[in-house]
Amino acid sequence: MAAGQWRIVLDEAHKALRTTAEGIPVDAWDLPTPCERWTVTQVLQHATGDQIAFAAAIVGGEGPTEDPFAPSGRIEGDKLTGLRAALDASARAWAGVADDDPQVRTPLPLGALPAQVGAVACALDAAVHAWDIAVATGQPSPLHDDLARPLLEVARQIVEPLRNYGAYAPALDAGAEADDVSALLSYLGRDPQWPGVRL
Repeated sequence: MAAGQWRIVLDEAHKALRTTAEGIPVDAWDLPTPCERWTVTQVLQHATGDQIAFAAAIVGGEGPTEDPFAPSGRIEGDKLTGLRAALDASARAWAGVADDDPQVRTPLPLGALPAQVGAVACALDAAVHAWDIAVATGQPSPLHDDLARPLLEVARQIVEPLRNYGAYAPALDAGAEADDVSALLSYLGRDPQWPGVRL
């Protein structure tokens, strides 16, 4: 990955999550998602909390008020206000990080990571949960090969330890002919065709 490319990846992932969340139909908030046992609302809460956690790790301040791994499934008021604020806070935090910073604090169990790894880990979270929401609510997939490629590169560096925490399901076999999007989703334990998805 070229120096500073992580900024492009992170920005695209943030836009994917924001756009997909804004496209959630009014009657779709309680629909099931590829995240087992979680509704669309819960995935949004989780994704929001993760972005807040990244921002707090980098610049300090308050972390998420709710455990991102135990989302309540209830959002009072405007359902998108919290996500927009979280994405803005995350973007501001990463804007203050040097392209080649070797040690950026993260909320991950792995601790501090090089900027391009930590930022793409943050992007991975946003982009994949954007996909979860999109396929659950009948929206187009926000993932494409050019985005999936750097996400998969970093996923292979950070995901295995996180599986022990239940953050990711066991990897699925994508097959030798899989494109980058299918390879990424399968590696993260997601069925690229959930349910009958057209990528």
